[in-house]
Amino acid sequence: MRIDHLLAAGPTRSFEFMPPKDDEEARVLADTFRDLEVLEPSFVSVTYRGGRESRQRTFDLVTDIERHGHLVAMAHLICVGHSRAEMREILENYLAAGVENVMALGGDIPADPALVTSEFRHAVDLVELARDVGGFSIGVAAHPLGHPRSPDRRSDRRHLAEKLRLADFAVTQFFFERDDWTTLVAELAELGVTKPVLPGIMPVTTLAGVPRMAQMGAAVPASLVARLEAAHAVGGAPAVRNEGVRAASELCEQLLDAGAPGLHFYTLNRSTATREIHETLFGPHGVRRP
Repeated sequence: MRIDHLLAAGPTRSFEFMPPKDDEEARVLADTFRDLEVLEPSFVSVTYRGGRESRQRTFDLVTDIERHGHLVAMAHLICVGHSRAEMREILENYLAAGVENVMALGGDIPADPALVTSEFRHAVDLVELARDVGGFSIGVAAHPLGHPRSPDRRSDRRHLAEKLRLADFAVTQFFFERDDWTTLVAELAELGVTKPVLPGIMPVTTLAGVPRMAQMGAAVPASLVARLEAAHAVGGAPAVRNEGVRAASELCEQLLDAGAPGLHFYTLNRSTATREIHETLFGPHGVRRP
């Protein structure tokens, strides 16, 4: 099943996983997958950490999910550092394995580009190649607060619109306020692009996570930090976690009310926070609570 077809049918619920690096991570992921599979997500996506070994782990996990036939899977692909012939082969291998959904990403530019031969500079180049290969539903990344390498907001939105005109949908970096998503969608519409933009959700469950979020490109708003600190003063770390999950659930409600085409949960290969948010929103049967 193609993700663009799922989005056309109504709001989606999706979970994102990382390919395991070792046996312990594989065990944790297997437990998480069992916990979340029963929630019957519309699709799941598998990230790509970089490097040939990681790319193979992504391929193996995505094709294993597809082979079992219970869930729709999307593979993340990074193009910077690759030749067109290599990326074409990777795409064709996914098609041969029955994988129809890919997330086209640019990836980090090497510190010394002269050391890496690459026929790609930006994600849009990979989107064009995937279209040429054919048969894929193609997603791209969106940054509500602007890509870290974008010189300004205007150019960020222009480049995103260029990608999204060729792709089928976008998935955002995580963010924490409804207006971040509504503003992004409105600015894309002003550029003539109205493809679905799935909001990415990641709850802040520890105070230590606040600076890490900023380093990842999405600073936690002062109002949410104050809320978490107040929870910590009353009940310590458990209270912070509960308040972070509650805040994320509230954000999801606001986004759905604002017309979001679905919700995409960054699980970090753990299930409990995602399950709690999902239960708050949809109850045990996957139907949104009134």
